[in-house]
Amino acid sequence: MIRTEPSNAMMGRRIRVALLVPSSNTVMENDLHAALPRGRFTVHTDRMFLVETTREAETRMIEDYARAAANDVGTVNPDLLVFGCTSAGSLFGLEHDAKVCRELGELAGCQSLGVIRSAAEALELAQSRKVAVITPYIDDLTESVAKALANNTRQIVAAHGMGITVNVRLADPEPAEIVAFASEKLNGVSFDTLFASCTNFRSLEAKPALEKEFPGAKVITSNSSVIDAILRRFPA
Repeated sequence: MIRTEPSNAMMGRRIRVALLVPSSNTVMENDLHAALPRGRFTVHTDRMFLVETTREAETRMIEDYARAAANDVGTVNPDLLVFGCTSAGSLFGLEHDAKVCRELGELAGCQSLGVIRSAAEALELAQSRKVAVITPYIDDLTESVAKALANNTRQIVAAHGMGITVNVRLADPEPAEIVAFASEKLNGVSFDTLFASCTNFRSLEAKPALEKEFPGAKVITSNSSVIDAILRRFPA
């Protein structure tokens, strides 16, 4: 059951964000800590066991580890739970991700938010129609993300992954390498928005350089979409 309690303003405390990430993720919590106003938010992380970045391993992460993590982090009485894995959220589409996130939020006693849903919201708000996707993933997961984000008004015009299969190594590419990869793969491709997928990808750091590399295109990353979604849900 989702917990009900007095508003944060009445309680005089900061908004608590419960963050579930794959156990080998080294990027997302740091991005959220850096970007969310410290006077208003605190971030509390729990981990779901994951070593390999594959469909099978991510499915096991959801089925075997996510519920326990949500239950544990719920003891901080969070105001929002974030399921922090883009590719896992995309595996069975947006509706299934919403169901999983809803169940995890119920365990934690709060509302919930998935990364793939945050990305879809960001693309909708940006009125994106032609989207290019880059990821550090293998082709299967890259295609899964692209499929989840496409709809009747939004076309995925390109989707390229770096082919990394070890989850902790998704954080290895430096921001300059991310920009170089995008430049190489998207040379000659016409798009209005670039989506850099993966919460364990240093694409938020690369965002300013990506915007310079692709002038006129909007750049959205997994972590930027979550940060913006959190701020929309808890406006100042």
